[in-house]
Amino acid sequence: MNRIDLRSDTVTKPTDEMRKEMAEAEVGDDVYAEDPTVNELQDLAAQIMGFEAGLFVPSGSMGNQVSIWTHTNSGEEVIVEEESHVFNYEMGTMASFSGVTPRPIRSSDGTLSPERIKQELNPDKYYLPETGLITLENTHNNKGGRVYPPKKLEETTKFADEIGIPIHLDGARIFNASVASGREPSELVQGFDSVMFCLSKGLGAPVGSMIVGSQEFIDRALVGRKRFGGGMRQVGILAAAGIYALKNHVDRLEEDHANAKKLGKELKDLGFELKPDPVETNILFVNTEQIGVNAHDLADYLSEEGIVIGPRDADNIRFVTHLGVTSDDIDSTLAEIKSYLSG
Repeated sequence: MNRIDLRSDTVTKPTDEMRKEMAEAEVGDDVYAEDPTVNELQDLAAQIMGFEAGLFVPSGSMGNQVSIWTHTNSGEEVIVEEESHVFNYEMGTMASFSGVTPRPIRSSDGTLSPERIKQELNPDKYYLPETGLITLENTHNNKGGRVYPPKKLEETTKFADEIGIPIHLDGARIFNASVASGREPSELVQGFDSVMFCLSKGLGAPVGSMIVGSQEFIDRALVGRKRFGGGMRQVGILAAAGIYALKNHVDRLEEDHANAKKLGKELKDLGFELKPDPVETNILFVNTEQIGVNAHDLADYLSEEGIVIGPRDADNIRFVTHLGVTSDDIDSTLAEIKSYLSG
């Protein structure tokens, strides 16, 4: 039986073509900066994003945390959105690794306006921690893959520049934002001092994320990566997958978006509450309370039918589409959900 996994786009597996590129990759010792495939990937990532340099890291969380370490000094604060990944799912590493504390700001849609950030900045008093960094997330995971409005991004990066505080983007799914908005990734990251993006989610590589920034920033981040334990050796095998993903798997993200929108529309028609409504990219949340369905019970039923979903609690489920999920898989999932509801 074909297994349909709608928990996350992290469950993707490398395609046969990607595996071939990995098998044939030229490698060297990357700690000595002698892996030609890693160097090619880093140059490609920087070029795509419009930055001077790039750095390959094992994971998105490491990419974010190395960036925070590079930008800040111990004792400072980092502005974060309350439901952001960097605040909720990275194990408090900014405190333990960088000695900085997060200042979470609540928002309705995952975005932070200059006015809202200004309210949270401490006055210039020696006994109050200074803000060392602002972080944003695009697309926003916990807000259902919502795309950060480009104009608001521009306003916020301009504000950060005016007040002299660096700004970092958790762009784990920045290519989803690019495809959904019809804008080049370099447009969406303009004005940021650093950007992290993942190769191992919608792009389908098995491992790895990228940090991009100025050459000076990347030189410093290289130290942070090593301190974090992220210095790797003959890692061109993995970098080759990233190169293939960037060259071949970006445009196809539109398929994932189409499948998510199809799933969301049908679930809404069945009585589920949809967030966001309408679906914007490849992530959607549904609330089951109003139709009297326990999310865990539905997940158990679907699991027996070879369909895996991600309940957050008894009333909420996150669905994520990716290159391992076809339109037929969406039809099969919907058919089983209808069967459960009718039974």
